Amino acid sequence: MGDDPPSPVSPSNRRGWITRGALGICVATFFSDVAHEMATAVLPLYLGAIGLGPAALGAVEGVADLVYASAKLAGGYAGQHMRRKAPWVAAGYALTAIGTASIALVRVPAALAALRSLAWAGRGFRSPLRDHLLADEVEPTHYGRVYGIERAADMLGAVAGPLLAILLVGWGLSAGQVIGWTLVPALVPVVAIVLFVKDRGVTAGQPAAATSTPLPPAYWRLIRAVSLFGVSDFSRTFLILLAARALGEPSGASADIAAGFGAGSLTAAVGLYALHNAISAVAALGIGRLADRFPKPKLLAAGYAVGAVTHAILAFGSASLAWLVLAIVLSGVYVAAEETLEKATCASLVPRAARSKAFGLLAGANSLGDLVSSVGIGLALQFGHAGAGFALCAILAGFGAIAVARVELSPESAPSVS
Repeated sequence: MGDDPPSPVSPSNRRGWITRGALGICVATFFSDVAHEMATAVLPLYLGAIGLGPAALGAVEGVADLVYASAKLAGGYAGQHMRRKAPWVAAGYALTAIGTASIALVRVPAALAALRSLAWAGRGFRSPLRDHLLADEVEPTHYGRVYGIERAADMLGAVAGPLLAILLVGWGLSAGQVIGWTLVPALVPVVAIVLFVKDRGVTAGQPAAATSTPLPPAYWRLIRAVSLFGVSDFSRTFLILLAARALGEPSGASADIAAGFGAGSLTAAVGLYALHNAISAVAALGIGRLADRFPKPKLLAAGYAVGAVTHAILAFGSASLAWLVLAIVLSGVYVAAEETLEKATCASLVPRAARSKAFGLLAGANSLGDLVSSVGIGLALQFGHAGAGFALCAILAGFGAIAVARVELSPESAPSVS
């Protein structure tokens, strides 16, 4: 990294790490996740109301996840050709807002899948570009803190979104109306990016970063570890299903789910999911600060190990509410470690000129791993092999922890204990 161009935030231009741009990105992250989680919380209810069942939900989400992973890779590589990334980030947020809210206007599975995929394309494309901009806002000594607070904002949005959806349904709004109203919080990120976030280190006539900038060997070791852990890291929405089962909610047709939405055990299950996200938000702040004092890969290995323990608990105790609550708490901690430290480690390992590409590959590896693990756990639950599925996840997570512990930062990117 010695030949990397100077960071836009140099020691001679030192400033507080909570900058105007970092604050704008955090505001955008919060409101975007409020809108996303509002729609996600009522999507099964909406499909049930228009006569579509769990198979349609699986198809819609499966197609959207594939588009999401592909868009992250595309955004990362496209970022290498862009002098200015902020306008594209704002456009990505706008595309997600329009695609999500428009779901309320259609009733055909193909149209639903197309709009959900459109929303996910915007969400995926902007992700590596936003992460690049966030790294430019601070010095390397503060990567942990800035990514920690951004993840905390995301998780707080994931607390507010489902609770707001339940409140709106309780007030008498239909699922379709709730999805339509997501347009309001979803447009706030567009305004936040336009008003507060600027591309740093860009001058008139300067060419875009060269796509040939190599990625260091340590980065590829990180990607291998992330991919290994990723195939154990299933969607957290399975926690809602497990909680609903433990609380006595029937797991049958979508009509049954719709009937119980907003009251009883399903509401309690969504509440536990909100608790998971609240714990993750608090943990992300503390983990981010630790990451600026201690080696990030070692902390990430500890986070992956907590993930392995979480999966092991689910393998043997997912039917018990007490053990499930413990797993939900631990899941909130390991998710905070995973999402904060993977990005902070990536930013510390990679030259600025290759950062967009690096974030795109990191996000794509995560998304593809999530897709594989979620499909696997879904099949395991469907056919009564939940214990074996979660046990396999625990083993893979353990190997991921061992792999990431072997990643070494270069001396100049090591954290400062200050």
